[in-house]
Amino acid sequence: MHRNFRFGVVGESIRSGAELAATARRAEELGYDVLTLRDHFVAEPFGDQLAPMLALASAASATSALRLGTMVLSNDFRHPVMLAKEAATLDHLSGGRFELGLGAGWLREEYEAAGMPFDRPGARVGRLAESLQILRGLLGGEKTSFTGEHYAIDGLTVFPRPERRPPLVVGAGSRRMLGIAGRYADTVGILPRALPEGTISDEVSERLPDTIARKVDWVREAAGNRDVELSMMVTPTFGPDPLRAAAKVAVTRGWGTSSTELVLGMPSQFVGPPEHVADQMLARRDRFGFTYYQVPDAAMEAFAPVIPLLAS
Repeated sequence: MHRNFRFGVVGESIRSGAELAATARRAEELGYDVLTLRDHFVAEPFGDQLAPMLALASAASATSALRLGTMVLSNDFRHPVMLAKEAATLDHLSGGRFELGLGAGWLREEYEAAGMPFDRPGARVGRLAESLQILRGLLGGEKTSFTGEHYAIDGLTVFPRPERRPPLVVGAGSRRMLGIAGRYADTVGILPRALPEGTISDEVSERLPDTIARKVDWVREAAGNRDVELSMMVTPTFGPDPLRAAAKVAVTRGWGTSSTELVLGMPSQFVGPPEHVADQMLARRDRFGFTYYQVPDAAMEAFAPVIPLLAS
């Protein structure tokens, strides 16, 4: 039994309150399910960003059904108790529409610009694993105690208590991260792996079907009998000819035209007319299980015709 498709917009080019409200309303009009915001305080790599939790509270008041999420918060920027308080409040103010996306943090230059220690990957990932356990307890309405290597919580509860725990979303690319996401998250975003030096891998191999299938297997193995939603961020390339659109992607990404056939098979690449993109999404749901796709706000209008083709 397949999950229904969901579609999100990543509001990465929003720079003002007016743009935020307009994008949120337009996303809702076009049939998107979720608006997500990134979490950066340096201009690279996506341009300047509004603070996500505050901005999403504002977007909630401009919409009625659109879900609101973070894609993703850096765990190191907020203590999990403070984050649980903000998440519970935002979930309450939005009428239960909030989805909490969290990652281990990866952009070294951002940490350094803020004077924050950029610890080795194992420490950052270990903190994230502990945070997720604390957040599951607090946002699940439980009186939470936790003692770990990084955090110690003694009998706390969160107010306002969520009517149902907001979904936890984790973006992950490495085996350990994918295992943690499979154990604790409700939605797992499959990503290229983050590199120890503080960037994201641009290797073609990280995007090939066998690599993605292996990553999905690691998530499912860790999830056990829990039903985890699989997600991916994509930037479709539309055009009447899928082959020509794929060649354009291969050249733009610096992989060369010889990689055109590889691009056609990449689970993160969707090329051609909307009908072809919808067919690709159905095929990849069957093969890998992906049902939640997010597109950047710059592609929001162009991608919209795909949504009714996949509406359940």
